Amino acid sequence: MRIGVIGGGAWGTALAQVAARGGDVLLWARETEVVEGINARQENAAFLPGVPLSPAIRATALLSDLAEHDALLVVAPAQHVGAVLAETPVGRTPLVLCAKGIEAGSRRLVGDVAQAVHPDAPIAVLSGPTFAHEVAAGLPTAVTLACADEALQARLAERLASPTFRPYASTDVIGAEIGGAVKNVLAIACGVVEGAGLGQNARAALIARGFAEMTRFGMARGARAETLAGLSGLGDLVLTCSSTSSRNFSLGVGLGRGERAPDLLADRRTVAEGAFTAPVLAEAAAEAGIDMPITAAVCRLLGGVPAGEVIEGLLARPLRDEA
Repeated sequence: MRIGVIGGGAWGTALAQVAARGGDVLLWARETEVVEGINARQENAAFLPGVPLSPAIRATALLSDLAEHDALLVVAPAQHVGAVLAETPVGRTPLVLCAKGIEAGSRRLVGDVAQAVHPDAPIAVLSGPTFAHEVAAGLPTAVTLACADEALQARLAERLASPTFRPYASTDVIGAEIGGAVKNVLAIACGVVEGAGLGQNARAALIARGFAEMTRFGMARGARAETLAGLSGLGDLVLTCSSTSSRNFSLGVGLGRGERAPDLLADRRTVAEGAFTAPVLAEAAAEAGIDMPITAAVCRLLGGVPAGEVIEGLLARPLRDEA
């Protein structure tokens, strides 16, 4: 199975490294320096510095070069997936969606965006607790690989699996997508807890209550509870809510210290997807009558409300049953 990767950031490069263990891989990147660095030196110095890449990875700046591949890993940022796929020759080539988020404006999950652009392409979702630098270095990692077509899922898993990269099968594509999208927002909130010095008790409580929000929203959208409690939901949530290696957590740390969201976001070459997902998620939840107070609080922070005021508002909420 010939694998193409759309996206030359840290995560796209790490997944190319995974796929290269089973054969040649072609990676598309928008940045000229990324393409040249991979082809000339087997390194993505811009996004994954210091990691020697497999010689089986080649890079291109032309999406048309992906036309003859058997599966495409889509790792472009969630807000750009539609535009990039519109320029990509896909046809019936399976698309493995690795971006995590909800499209601003349309409120569509990435799978819905991809299906609208390429309705004949089978869709799979790869998601889970994954820091790119650890995956690229070959450290043990487990993910959810969700696909409605179980035969396709099995072929993709066999192609990507290795002793240190273990895909677990699921047919719950919606659940895998929602877990990845919502955890980005909750990771910002956990970063605020760290930046404001609120302690480990508060972080643990926020993870638990955030997981309740993820579950309420996911179940309302047709996700399965076991998917949300698995690698692509709770597993990814725990990872990204506990380390500055998470872009979203790092953004939250800055907000908790009193820095302004526009300044923090302007200083980032990589994307903190939760900043785009939070307002879309909050709107969708409010429209459906789903209680998501942590998500709403993150929106207030991103809108410029001081962290102290937002935290005070959360702590002042009426007491209720745990559900």
